[in-house]
Amino acid sequence: MNIDLTDTTSSQINSSLVKARRAAGSSAVGMVLTLIIVTDEGNHYDALKSASQASQEHPSRILVVIKRPGRSPRDRKLARLDAEVRVGGETGTSETVLLRLHGELAHHAHSVVLPLLLPDTPVVVWWPEDAPAHPNEDLLGKLAARRITDASATEDPVSTLALRAETYTPGDTDLAWTRITPWRSVLAAALDQRHAPVESAVVEGEAYNPSSELLALWLADRLKVPVARKVSAGPGLTAVRLTTGEGEICLHRADGSLAALKMPGQPDRHVALQRRETSELIAEELRRLDPDEAFAATVRFGAGRLGKQTIQPETVNGARSAPAAGAPAAGRTPPEPEPAKPSAPAHRALEAPRPAPPGPAGSAGSAAPPSPPPPPPGARPLEGVRPQPPRKDPGGPGGPAGRPAL
Repeated sequence: MNIDLTDTTSSQINSSLVKARRAAGSSAVGMVLTLIIVTDEGNHYDALKSASQASQEHPSRILVVIKRPGRSPRDRKLARLDAEVRVGGETGTSETVLLRLHGELAHHAHSVVLPLLLPDTPVVVWWPEDAPAHPNEDLLGKLAARRITDASATEDPVSTLALRAETYTPGDTDLAWTRITPWRSVLAAALDQRHAPVESAVVEGEAYNPSSELLALWLADRLKVPVARKVSAGPGLTAVRLTTGEGEICLHRADGSLAALKMPGQPDRHVALQRRETSELIAEELRRLDPDEAFAATVRFGAGRLGKQTIQPETVNGARSAPAAGAPAAGRTPPEPEPAKPSAPAHRALEAPRPAPPGPAGSAGSAAPPSPPPPPPGARPLEGVRPQPPRKDPGGPGGPAGRPAL
């Protein structure tokens, strides 16, 4: 069921959703999340098709935000909202709302989307292209628990990945990272079977392929070995070669669908590594809505290393590793030892403490109490205070040793 609304409001869109749901015979809402797609008029069809296919696995409310600010000054002053509500049919158990924001309203998309979010469910925002520089600071991105971008849809994917590394916030992810999930799984399983340490690695793929860059960074970060980037004819990623002490482990995919895994001492195997559609990538990202720690570690490790032919693992997560004890840092000469300071003469260091002055007669070894300092000239004695008589020596005549004389 499709309902077209012209010059409408968010309240009328909510009423149309309830009306369409009742007409379809499903009064209960069984959706698990809200997916917001921010795109333009020319690309919304492909993005909506991928999201609708992914919603078969994750029933959701799909809000497609299409911004049309206008070209002329008159169009830019307008503020009109057109909507199209789709329930049932191709959408299945999901709901789809196309929001066309005209004029000034295009700069306030969050105010239109906020009343349409499903209550008590997570929110995911996907930019198929032209993502903001800081997705977390975007007004729509602040509403979401996960923010999905795609560096391969930009003109300079390497620079885009570098920007993602600088502005990363827990919850950010990129479809270039999602594309290498099968590669990482196969390589991790292959290394579990061969316990020989990896000495170096080579990643082969198309030029300006962000997935090749991320896979090379992931290997360098995890294996702590140099990883070389080699440009191939494609499509996409074509091969990964790991050099070990027992031989070479090679995962080669020439046609973009079937790969061959070669390991020393074992027969060759065929692995299904078909290039996946965007709908499969979105469905994978919607399975887990918690922050991707592996992606975070990879992009932070790649800050300053993107675009290089060989990735060296001298530093870990941006911090230079500490040199071994007693070894100088790389590129630096060890400091000269400081001259030893002359020590004090032995007769002074071992000089015995001076003995205390002897006390009164009969007090062997006891020290006399210090006498009070003389009063300053011209000072008057305190009135009302009687002077105390001097105490007798406890060891003198008139009493046993240790007690005062009575």
